[in-house]
Amino acid sequence: MSLFSRRELLVRSAGLGTLAATGIAHPFPAIGAPPAQLGENPAVPGRLKQSLCRWPYSKMSLPELCRRTKQMGFAAIDLLYPEEWSVAADAGVTVSMGYASRRDKFIATGFNDPANHALLLGELESALPHAAQARVTNLIAMFGNRVPGIDEPAAIANCVAGLAKIAPLAEKHGVTVCVELLNSKVDHPGYQGDHTAFGVAVMRGVNSPRVKLLYDIYHMQIMEGDVIRTIRDNISWIGHFHTGGVPGRHEINDSQELNYHAIAAAIADLNYQAYVAHEFVPTRSDPFLSLAEALRICTV
Repeated sequence: MSLFSRRELLVRSAGLGTLAATGIAHPFPAIGAPPAQLGENPAVPGRLKQSLCRWPYSKMSLPELCRRTKQMGFAAIDLLYPEEWSVAADAGVTVSMGYASRRDKFIATGFNDPANHALLLGELESALPHAAQARVTNLIAMFGNRVPGIDEPAAIANCVAGLAKIAPLAEKHGVTVCVELLNSKVDHPGYQGDHTAFGVAVMRGVNSPRVKLLYDIYHMQIMEGDVIRTIRDNISWIGHFHTGGVPGRHEINDSQELNYHAIAAAIADLNYQAYVAHEFVPTRSDPFLSLAEALRICTV
Protein backbone atom coordinates (compact mmCIF):
# COMPACT_ATOMS: atom_id res chain seq x y z
CA MET A 1 0.00 0.00 0.00
CA SER A 2 1.34 3.45 -0.88
CA LEU A 3 1.84 6.27 1.59
CA PHE A 4 -0.96 8.11 -0.20
CA SER A 5 -3.36 5.24 0.50
CA ARG A 6 -2.32 4.96 4.15
CA ARG A 7 -2.91 8.66 4.60
CA GLU A 8 -6.38 8.35 3.11
CA LEU A 9 -7.15 5.43 5.39
CA LEU A 10 -6.12 7.46 8.44
CA VAL A 11 -8.33 10.33 7.36
CA ARG A 12 -11.26 8.00 6.74
CA SER A 13 -10.80 6.20 10.05
CA ALA A 14 -10.70 9.53 11.88
CA GLY A 15 -14.07 10.33 10.37
CA LEU A 16 -14.79 12.57 7.42
CA GLY A 17 -17.67 14.00 9.41
CA THR A 18 -15.23 16.31 11.18
CA LEU A 19 -14.21 17.78 7.84
CA ALA A 20 -17.81 18.12 6.76
CA ALA A 21 -18.72 19.85 10.01
CA THR A 22 -16.08 22.50 9.43
CA GLY A 23 -17.09 22.98 5.81
CA ILE A 24 -13.75 21.67 4.49
CA ALA A 25 -14.05 19.25 1.59
CA HIS A 26 -11.70 16.27 1.49
CA PRO A 27 -9.44 17.11 -1.49
CA PHE A 28 -8.45 13.56 -2.50
CA PRO A 29 -10.53 10.90 -4.26
CA ALA A 30 -11.93 8.29 -1.91
CA ILE A 31 -10.35 4.86 -1.94
CA GLY A 32 -12.06 2.75 -4.55
CA ALA A 33 -14.05 5.72 -5.88
CA PRO A 34 -15.61 5.02 -9.26
CA PRO A 35 -14.07 7.05 -12.07
CA ALA A 36 -17.19 9.23 -12.38
CA GLN A 37 -16.69 10.51 -8.85
CA LEU A 38 -13.17 11.67 -9.61
CA GLY A 39 -14.25 14.37 -12.05
CA GLU A 40 -17.24 15.86 -10.26
CA ASN A 41 -15.58 18.87 -8.66
CA PRO A 42 -12.63 21.08 -9.65
CA ALA A 43 -9.41 20.76 -7.69
CA VAL A 44 -9.18 22.71 -4.46
CA PRO A 45 -6.72 25.63 -4.44
CA GLY A 46 -3.18 24.61 -3.65
CA ARG A 47 0.42 25.81 -3.57
CA LEU A 48 1.41 24.45 -6.99
CA LYS A 49 0.46 25.75 -10.42
CA GLN A 50 -0.64 22.72 -12.42
CA SER A 51 -0.59 22.38 -16.18
CA LEU A 52 -1.07 19.57 -18.67
CA CYS A 53 0.78 18.54 -21.81
CA ARG A 54 -0.95 18.76 -25.16
CA TRP A 55 0.25 15.63 -26.96
CA PRO A 56 -1.67 12.93 -25.02
CA TYR A 57 -4.89 14.67 -26.12
CA SER A 58 -3.95 15.33 -29.75
CA LYS A 59 -7.21 13.79 -31.03
CA MET A 60 -9.13 16.62 -29.37
CA SER A 61 -9.19 20.12 -30.84
CA LEU A 62 -6.99 22.56 -28.96
CA PRO A 63 -9.83 25.06 -28.28
CA GLU A 64 -11.96 22.31 -26.77
CA LEU A 65 -9.07 20.97 -24.67
CA CYS A 66 -8.36 24.47 -23.36
CA ARG A 67 -12.01 25.07 -22.54
CA ARG A 68 -12.51 21.79 -20.70
CA THR A 69 -9.30 21.90 -18.69
CA LYS A 70 -9.72 25.55 -17.75
CA GLN A 71 -13.12 24.66 -16.28
CA MET A 72 -11.44 21.89 -14.29
CA GLY A 73 -8.96 24.26 -12.69
CA PHE A 74 -5.80 23.86 -14.76
CA ALA A 75 -3.63 26.96 -14.90
CA ALA A 76 -1.97 26.34 -18.25
CA ILE A 77 -1.08 23.98 -21.10
CA ASP A 78 2.36 22.64 -22.11
CA LEU A 79 4.13 21.84 -25.36
CA LEU A 80 2.36 24.01 -27.92
CA TYR A 81 3.93 25.10 -31.21
CA PRO A 82 4.23 28.83 -31.99
CA GLU A 83 1.22 28.80 -34.31
CA GLU A 84 -0.87 27.39 -31.44
CA TRP A 85 0.01 29.97 -28.79
CA SER A 86 -2.71 32.40 -29.86
CA VAL A 87 -5.32 29.62 -29.74
CA ALA A 88 -4.60 29.05 -26.05
CA ALA A 89 -4.53 32.79 -25.39
CA ASP A 90 -7.93 33.23 -27.05
CA ALA A 91 -9.26 30.55 -24.69
CA GLY A 92 -7.81 32.37 -21.69
CA VAL A 93 -5.19 29.70 -21.01
CA THR A 94 -1.48 30.33 -20.35
CA VAL A 95 1.13 28.47 -22.40
CA SER A 96 3.44 27.08 -19.72
CA MET A 97 5.88 25.49 -22.19
CA GLY A 98 6.27 26.15 -25.89
CA TYR A 99 8.33 24.80 -28.74
CA ALA A 100 10.64 27.22 -30.53
CA SER A 101 9.77 25.57 -33.85
CA ARG A 102 8.12 22.55 -35.44
CA ARG A 103 10.67 20.14 -36.91
CA ASP A 104 11.74 16.50 -37.06
CA LYS A 105 14.25 14.84 -34.69
CA PHE A 106 13.57 17.42 -32.01
CA ILE A 107 14.79 15.24 -29.12
CA ALA A 108 17.86 13.79 -30.85
CA THR A 109 19.12 17.18 -32.04
CA GLY A 110 20.55 18.88 -28.98
CA PHE A 111 23.17 21.21 -27.59
CA ASN A 112 25.63 18.37 -26.89
CA ASP A 113 26.79 18.51 -30.52
CA PRO A 114 28.29 21.82 -31.74
CA ALA A 115 27.11 20.95 -35.23
CA ASN A 116 23.57 21.65 -34.01
CA HIS A 117 24.26 25.01 -32.39
CA ALA A 118 23.54 27.22 -35.39
CA LEU A 119 20.14 25.59 -35.91
CA LEU A 120 19.16 25.60 -32.24
CA LEU A 121 20.35 29.12 -31.53
CA GLY A 122 18.63 30.43 -34.64
CA GLU A 123 15.33 28.88 -33.57
CA LEU A 124 15.55 30.32 -30.08
CA GLU A 125 16.69 33.74 -31.26
CA SER A 126 13.57 33.90 -33.40
CA ALA A 127 11.19 32.39 -30.84
CA LEU A 128 12.20 34.20 -27.65
CA PRO A 129 10.85 37.67 -28.60
CA HIS A 130 7.68 36.04 -29.94
CA ALA A 131 7.28 34.04 -26.73
CA ALA A 132 7.68 37.13 -24.59
CA GLN A 133 5.08 38.99 -26.61
CA ALA A 134 2.70 36.01 -26.35
CA ARG A 135 3.40 35.66 -22.61
CA VAL A 136 4.76 32.14 -23.06
CA THR A 137 6.81 31.53 -19.94
CA ASN A 138 9.12 28.72 -21.10
CA LEU A 139 10.62 27.25 -24.27
CA ILE A 140 11.75 23.63 -24.35
CA ALA A 141 15.20 22.49 -25.52
CA MET A 142 17.09 19.21 -25.57
CA PHE A 143 20.54 17.92 -24.67
CA GLY A 144 20.40 15.55 -27.67
CA ASN A 145 21.46 12.01 -28.46
CA ARG A 146 25.02 10.84 -27.83
CA VAL A 147 27.45 11.42 -30.69
CA PRO A 148 30.43 9.14 -31.46
CA GLY A 149 33.65 10.87 -30.52
CA ILE A 150 32.05 13.25 -28.02
CA ASP A 151 32.49 11.96 -24.48
CA GLU A 152 30.44 13.16 -21.51
CA PRO A 153 32.78 15.96 -20.35
CA ALA A 154 32.93 17.29 -23.90
CA ALA A 155 29.16 17.02 -24.23
CA ILE A 156 28.69 19.04 -21.03
CA ALA A 157 31.12 21.68 -22.26
CA ASN A 158 29.32 21.85 -25.62
CA CYS A 159 25.96 22.30 -23.93
CA VAL A 160 27.35 25.04 -21.70
CA ALA A 161 28.88 26.84 -24.66
CA GLY A 162 25.70 26.75 -26.71
CA LEU A 163 23.24 27.62 -23.97
CA ALA A 164 25.47 30.42 -22.65
CA LYS A 165 25.08 32.13 -26.02
CA ILE A 166 21.30 32.22 -25.78
CA ALA A 167 21.08 32.98 -22.04
CA PRO A 168 21.41 36.78 -22.38
CA LEU A 169 18.55 36.96 -24.88
CA ALA A 170 16.37 34.72 -22.68
CA GLU A 171 17.13 36.98 -19.72
CA LYS A 172 16.33 40.08 -21.76
CA HIS A 173 12.90 38.75 -22.71
CA GLY A 174 12.10 37.06 -19.39
CA VAL A 175 11.53 33.64 -20.95
CA THR A 176 13.18 30.51 -19.54
CA VAL A 177 14.83 27.95 -21.82
CA CYS A 178 14.12 24.59 -20.15
CA VAL A 179 16.35 21.68 -21.18
CA GLU A 180 14.72 18.33 -20.56
CA LEU A 181 16.07 15.30 -18.73
CA LEU A 182 14.83 12.06 -20.39
CA ASN A 183 15.38 8.36 -19.82
CA SER A 184 17.57 6.41 -22.23
CA LYS A 185 16.55 3.05 -20.77
CA VAL A 186 12.98 2.71 -22.04
CA ASP A 187 11.80 5.59 -24.22
CA HIS A 188 14.77 7.44 -25.71
CA PRO A 189 17.78 5.17 -26.32
CA GLY A 190 20.97 7.15 -26.79
CA TYR A 191 19.75 10.36 -25.16
CA GLN A 192 22.64 12.05 -23.36
CA GLY A 193 20.84 14.09 -20.71
CA ASP A 194 19.58 11.02 -18.90
CA HIS A 195 20.78 11.77 -15.36
CA THR A 196 20.25 14.76 -13.11
CA ALA A 197 24.00 15.12 -12.54
CA PHE A 198 24.59 15.73 -16.25
CA GLY A 199 21.91 18.41 -16.39
CA VAL A 200 23.06 20.11 -13.20
CA ALA A 201 26.65 20.23 -14.48
CA VAL A 202 25.40 22.08 -17.55
CA MET A 203 23.22 24.43 -15.51
CA ARG A 204 26.10 25.27 -13.19
CA GLY A 205 28.26 26.08 -16.20
CA VAL A 206 25.65 28.37 -17.77
CA ASN A 207 24.54 29.83 -14.42
CA SER A 208 21.59 31.82 -15.77
CA PRO A 209 18.19 32.39 -14.13
CA ARG A 210 16.67 31.87 -17.57
CA VAL A 211 18.28 28.53 -18.46
CA LYS A 212 16.94 25.72 -16.28
CA LEU A 213 16.21 22.00 -16.24
CA LEU A 214 12.91 20.45 -17.16
CA TYR A 215 12.91 17.70 -14.54
CA ASP A 216 10.63 14.95 -15.83
CA ILE A 217 9.76 12.86 -12.78
CA TYR A 218 8.71 9.85 -14.88
CA HIS A 219 12.01 9.76 -16.76
CA MET A 220 14.22 10.31 -13.73
CA GLN A 221 12.42 7.65 -11.69
CA ILE A 222 13.29 5.16 -14.43
CA MET A 223 16.94 6.23 -14.59
CA GLU A 224 17.87 6.92 -10.98
CA GLY A 225 14.94 7.07 -8.53
CA ASP A 226 15.55 8.97 -5.27
CA VAL A 227 13.22 11.62 -6.66
CA ILE A 228 12.38 13.76 -3.62
CA ARG A 229 15.95 14.05 -2.33
CA THR A 230 17.23 14.84 -5.82
CA ILE A 231 14.64 17.58 -6.27
CA ARG A 232 15.46 19.08 -2.88
CA ASP A 233 19.18 19.09 -3.61
CA ASN A 234 18.83 20.63 -7.06
CA ILE A 235 15.72 22.81 -7.01
CA SER A 236 17.73 25.94 -7.81
CA TRP A 237 18.52 24.46 -11.24
CA ILE A 238 14.98 23.25 -12.02
CA GLY A 239 12.54 25.46 -13.92
CA HIS A 240 9.73 23.05 -14.74
CA PHE A 241 8.37 19.58 -13.89
CA HIS A 242 6.57 16.86 -15.83
CA THR A 243 4.67 13.98 -14.26
CA GLY A 244 3.82 10.46 -15.40
CA GLY A 245 3.14 7.13 -13.75
CA VAL A 246 5.93 4.55 -13.59
CA PRO A 247 5.89 2.12 -15.31
CA GLY A 248 3.93 2.90 -18.46
CA ARG A 249 3.51 6.68 -18.27
CA HIS A 250 -0.14 6.41 -17.32
CA GLU A 251 -2.14 7.84 -14.42
CA ILE A 252 -0.24 9.05 -11.34
CA ASN A 253 -2.52 7.27 -8.85
CA ASP A 254 -2.01 4.10 -6.80
CA SER A 255 -1.74 1.99 -9.96
CA GLN A 256 1.97 2.89 -10.21
CA GLU A 257 5.03 3.04 -7.99
CA LEU A 258 5.47 6.74 -7.18
CA ASN A 259 3.77 8.70 -4.40
CA TYR A 260 2.93 11.84 -6.35
CA HIS A 261 1.13 13.50 -3.46
CA ALA A 262 4.31 13.32 -1.39
CA ILE A 263 6.41 14.51 -4.34
CA ALA A 264 4.08 17.46 -4.92
CA ALA A 265 4.24 18.39 -1.24
CA ALA A 266 8.05 18.24 -1.29
CA ILE A 267 8.15 20.54 -4.35
CA ALA A 268 5.69 23.00 -2.79
CA ASP A 269 7.65 23.04 0.47
CA LEU A 270 10.62 24.39 -1.50
CA ASN A 271 8.57 27.49 -2.41
CA TYR A 272 8.67 26.48 -6.06
CA GLN A 273 6.78 29.08 -8.11
CA ALA A 274 6.79 27.63 -11.64
CA TYR A 275 4.65 24.87 -13.19
CA VAL A 276 4.12 21.17 -12.64
CA ALA A 277 2.71 19.79 -15.90
CA HIS A 278 1.00 16.41 -16.22
CA GLU A 279 2.41 14.39 -19.11
CA PHE A 280 0.77 11.01 -18.71
CA VAL A 281 -1.33 9.01 -21.16
CA PRO A 282 -4.73 8.29 -19.59
CA THR A 283 -6.06 4.74 -19.71
CA ARG A 284 -9.66 5.66 -18.90
CA SER A 285 -12.14 6.10 -21.72
CA ASP A 286 -12.80 9.59 -20.38
CA PRO A 287 -9.35 11.18 -19.99
CA PHE A 288 -10.74 14.12 -18.03
CA LEU A 289 -11.46 11.83 -15.09
CA SER A 290 -7.75 11.03 -14.96
CA LEU A 291 -6.81 14.71 -15.21
CA ALA A 292 -9.21 15.59 -12.39
CA GLU A 293 -7.64 12.85 -10.29
CA ALA A 294 -4.13 14.17 -11.03
CA LEU A 295 -5.18 17.67 -10.00
CA ARG A 296 -6.38 16.36 -6.65
CA ILE A 297 -3.33 14.20 -6.04
CA CYS A 298 -0.95 17.12 -6.65
CA THR A 299 -3.01 19.69 -4.76
CA VAL A 300 -1.10 20.32 -1.53
